[in-house]
Amino acid sequence: MQQATAQQHQLQADILDSTLVARVTQDPAEIRQAMALRYRVFAEDMGAAVSGSEQGLDQDHFDEYCLHLIVKDIANDRVVGYSRILTNELAAKAGGFYSATEFDLSAILLPGKRYMEIGRTCVDTEFRSGSVIGLLWSGIAQFMAAHNIDYLMGCASIPLRDGYSRAVAIVNHLRDNHFTPEHLRATPKVPMPTVDTDLDGKALMPPLLKAYLRIGLKVCGEPCLDKAFNVADALILLDRKDMNQRYLRHFTRAEA
Repeated sequence: MQQATAQQHQLQADILDSTLVARVTQDPAEIRQAMALRYRVFAEDMGAAVSGSEQGLDQDHFDEYCLHLIVKDIANDRVVGYSRILTNELAAKAGGFYSATEFDLSAILLPGKRYMEIGRTCVDTEFRSGSVIGLLWSGIAQFMAAHNIDYLMGCASIPLRDGYSRAVAIVNHLRDNHFTPEHLRATPKVPMPTVDTDLDGKALMPPLLKAYLRIGLKVCGEPCLDKAFNVADALILLDRKDMNQRYLRHFTRAEA
């Protein structure tokens, strides 16, 4: 794994629970735990065909270059939450942002602006009460401020376990309420098929995507079909000045 600088891995998020702590790690054992968590969530729970050189780990090309933000249950020495980070500089070393493998980002990446891409965000099934995702968001917000990040972006997954009806309903709701302006749209390389549906997309919104929207993120147009992960990926974007600080405080405190 590429070594992060001392400045990069000193991030320390607020402690919401006496046994939980969030930080960017370069410890190989913790990174391995994080990849195992990713495998459990994406492969075992969601049925994704994940990549990786070892069974039981989710790994890809970007892991060599990214920063690994973990939430750790220190009482049990266990990684229970995760998100990886790519900045402009790290993405240049990796050959581009992960999102660029699914979307044309030419209208999104503005000259002179600093970007932070999050990805592979996941939480252990035993820790989904709010504390872990709150810690992740606290760490993300602190990283944005510390590194003068202008925009946060990434792919938010919409499961396709039961076909396209639920996903289409969710995207219909997003299109009506949470899309970016036309000039900030990304074109998916593999558009998701559409079907007729009368389902209520707002009621079906995945919890992580719902949290993103409450923080202030917008969706940059139609989603990309990710057949390997059996999801539709929505490209999310947040201008740092538009971050909902009131909700972030509520999210990191009241939902713990």
